[in-house]
Amino acid sequence: MTLKLRSVGASDRGLIRSGNQDAVHAGPWLVAVADGMGGMAAGDLASAIAIDSVAPLDVETPEDGLIAALQGAIGTASARIRQAVAEDPERQGMGTTLTALLFARTGSCLALAHIGDSRAYLLRDGVLKQVTRDDTFVQMLVDEGVITAEQASSHPRRAVVTQALQGAEVSPAYATMVPWAGDRWLLCSDGLSNVVRPDTLAEVLVSYPDRTACAGRLIDLALRAGGPDNISVVVADVVPEDAA
Repeated sequence: MTLKLRSVGASDRGLIRSGNQDAVHAGPWLVAVADGMGGMAAGDLASAIAIDSVAPLDVETPEDGLIAALQGAIGTASARIRQAVAEDPERQGMGTTLTALLFARTGSCLALAHIGDSRAYLLRDGVLKQVTRDDTFVQMLVDEGVITAEQASSHPRRAVVTQALQGAEVSPAYATMVPWAGDRWLLCSDGLSNVVRPDTLAEVLVSYPDRTACAGRLIDLALRAGGPDNISVVVADVVPEDAA
């Protein structure tokens, strides 16, 4: 059985921020979320550069070329951000997270690239798993056993990222996985994951089979929780080739 990816993306400014520094891509082969940082104009630009750099990957890619394709696109994004800062020194410090999922043309493999604190979750057989690891100060503390994951969720420095695309050398995380029919992926900025609990995310992903309705419900929940940040989500389903 040949598998395909079907996806929907949505983004909302939230209730506090004056603009939206997030950017998303939801296509048949590639899905991605970027969360810009470093001031309004610069954050917008950084996330847009990241998504514009990976968007050309939304084509049929052979299994053995997935990681290399993502590495190349992220290298391009980093170079473009570096150039943007060189053109305008006031952009110094701008950057963006990036979480991207690239589906192989055969449907038998997918690759994930991640840097920053946007997240990728996989719902498989009704169980939700966070696949990415946050590049944050508090995650470092959790890894070292200094604080618990529960304490991290309300830590005053939870927004401090330890890695992002800012034009310098970085070490994104890459992974490959075998997709299953029925898998549902959620990619999101921290405007969702910081205010909506994982068990609630799982409940919505299970309860709303329609991707558009599911994405809308997730954003609505983040807004109901105060919407303190920009909120971006991509809901992507692994389906048989002949499915809608």
